[in-house]
Amino acid sequence: MDLATVDELLTTTRSVRKRLDLTRPVEPAVIERCIDIAIQAPTGSNSQGWHFLVVTEPEMRTKIAALYRESFMLYAKESGRQAAPGDEGRRAQQARVADSAVYLANHMHEVPVLLLPCIVGRVENAGVMAQAGLYGSILPAAWSLMLALRARGLGSAWTTLHLRYEQEAAAILGIPPTVTQTALLPIAYVKGTDFKPATRVPGRAVTSWNRWGERRAPEAAG
Repeated sequence: MDLATVDELLTTTRSVRKRLDLTRPVEPAVIERCIDIAIQAPTGSNSQGWHFLVVTEPEMRTKIAALYRESFMLYAKESGRQAAPGDEGRRAQQARVADSAVYLANHMHEVPVLLLPCIVGRVENAGVMAQAGLYGSILPAAWSLMLALRARGLGSAWTTLHLRYEQEAAAILGIPPTVTQTALLPIAYVKGTDFKPATRVPGRAVTSWNRWGERRAPEAAG
């Protein structure tokens, strides 16, 4: 296995919004292959309760996009009251992200493929363990899907704002009430190939060893 290639894939799989090619069709076979790869991911108790709902019909995309846009408008109004955290560079980066998020909200209906990773079961009234188990049985597969897309020249973005109207989306798409929607992934080929690692705080700044807040790594065993 070429670690350099793997590392590049993992560090350059970005949330793509403005650089989604809204005019280029996406072949169903590509989506199907990426789903085949995605379901090799681990799932709790080998339950395999996942389901990937792929939306390509223009009328359906328009309806789901309308729910997303309405939720985004509310979210933008709520978050606009709060100052962006961090230093000047962090705030500038957040401003760029916000600008691309607005673009996506206004163009979601034009994205050729909308994909909803779903999982059988409901845990909103359950405890933390049950919630973690359910989402842990679909999120690895969804991330594998996004990596597989990236390897084939397609981009996506993890969005959840439509879940404010989860029941309305379920009614539009015929999703049973026993199924949980976890995200809405806009998918398209990307414009350009110059994706780079994002600016992040160092891993050691967000890592603790053995006890919360202990930053110093232990000596290697043996």
